[in-house]
Amino acid sequence: MCVLIFVGNNGETYFNTAALVSCVQNFPKSRGPVVGILKGFAGLSGAILTQIYTTINFPDQASLIFMVAVGPAIVVIALMFIIRPVGGHRQVCPSDGLSFTFIYSVCLLLAAYLMGVMLLEDLVSVSHTLVTIFTVILFLLIFIPIVIPIVLSFCKEPRDPTEEVLLPKPEQQEAGKSEQDAQEQEVIFSEVEDEKPREVDLLPASERRKRIAQLQAKLFQAAADGAVRVKRRRGPHRGEDFTLMQALIKADFWLIFFSLLLGSGSGLTVIDNLGQMSQSLGYDNTHIFVSMISIWNFLGRVGGGYFSEIIVRDHAYPRPIAIAVAQLVMSVGHVFFAMGWPGAMHIGTLLIGLGYGAHWAIVPAAASELFGLKKFGALYNFLTLANPAGSLVFSGVIASSIYDREAEKQAHQHHIPPQISGSIFSGMFAQDEPLKCEGSICFFLTSMIMSGFCIIAAVLSMILVYRTKPVYAHLYGKSRT
Repeated sequence: MCVLIFVGNNGETYFNTAALVSCVQNFPKSRGPVVGILKGFAGLSGAILTQIYTTINFPDQASLIFMVAVGPAIVVIALMFIIRPVGGHRQVCPSDGLSFTFIYSVCLLLAAYLMGVMLLEDLVSVSHTLVTIFTVILFLLIFIPIVIPIVLSFCKEPRDPTEEVLLPKPEQQEAGKSEQDAQEQEVIFSEVEDEKPREVDLLPASERRKRIAQLQAKLFQAAADGAVRVKRRRGPHRGEDFTLMQALIKADFWLIFFSLLLGSGSGLTVIDNLGQMSQSLGYDNTHIFVSMISIWNFLGRVGGGYFSEIIVRDHAYPRPIAIAVAQLVMSVGHVFFAMGWPGAMHIGTLLIGLGYGAHWAIVPAAASELFGLKKFGALYNFLTLANPAGSLVFSGVIASSIYDREAEKQAHQHHIPPQISGSIFSGMFAQDEPLKCEGSICFFLTSMIMSGFCIIAAVLSMILVYRTKPVYAHLYGKSRT
């Protein structure tokens, strides 16, 4: 079983990386929406497969495993030649905004539909015919976005020759330009980045380009006259293409990593222990909260990508500010879990689900902006190590030990005195029945610790925001004019 789980999870990582890297490279000016939509559907896939399994109504668990093993493989084989980075120049089409808005609308409709179907099937006895109808409608909602590429294929848009060229191929250099000349020009451009005053990045786009062009001309002339010695660049600057080893020595990369570890790790702790948390507060139908948090997780991923894109596109402000907001929202959600107020499970599930999901839409997009797209797959998968690392420490060590300690306290308080029953009852209790804890005290300390971790993560994200303001002003400043 361990080998099968190992192979299965690594296979899912390949699917995730291939789809994410390809789409981010194909839509480099819409990274937030692309990552949010892809990660949102990845989070919602469990609920979709559950609905399909409910419809087919397999007689045994072996059939479920067979469906999970064969179904994704068939889909991947069918799409393996379609999901790829498209060569050539990528242009920003005028219809991109409308297309993404349409997909967002379908996502919201799909999430609302799945939420209603799951609640209906949990609360009411539904016939198999009605379940089949629900699943057919689900498939229709999933396949609706295919309309967009079909329509765009038949309706060619007039291309503006002044459109910005994205991801140019390095081999498509100007005719007659030697490789040595290109390297020297790159070195001088790097020198411009080193020598220009810091306030240049904060100027309006037109003025900034003018100032940089003047500095470039002076450097070209000085280098030609031998008046200055242009130094060779030691490595890429933020916003350029990094390798994984180059990124590992950058403080910004580790700020993202530890912010993600604290934020997503605390959220995953809630997801892992949601059943015990709801039972301790007196809820019987714990699976309802599991279904709800998966929906909020989906909406957090879609919404995180959408709103973070507004921040960078309309205001040229660093995307990590959206991570900080999500982490502060999660800290409030942990406080609700700690207090155990009436309705706290519903509000806490909402806040944690939205905040946790937002991490996985914002962090990949921010990493691709700061460290480039060339080695984005390696960078992204290294950052995802923060998720299991945080879960191992927060859930496997902190949450479980505190819960066991509180459960032991309650077990000792409810024990019959030894002279009446002796140690036989306690021995049977410890061996045959797992210790259970009741009340908000079970996860009070854990939730407060997780809330503190989220606040620390938000502070790290704000430090990253402060450090990357010039980078985002350079990347997105001209799109505002």
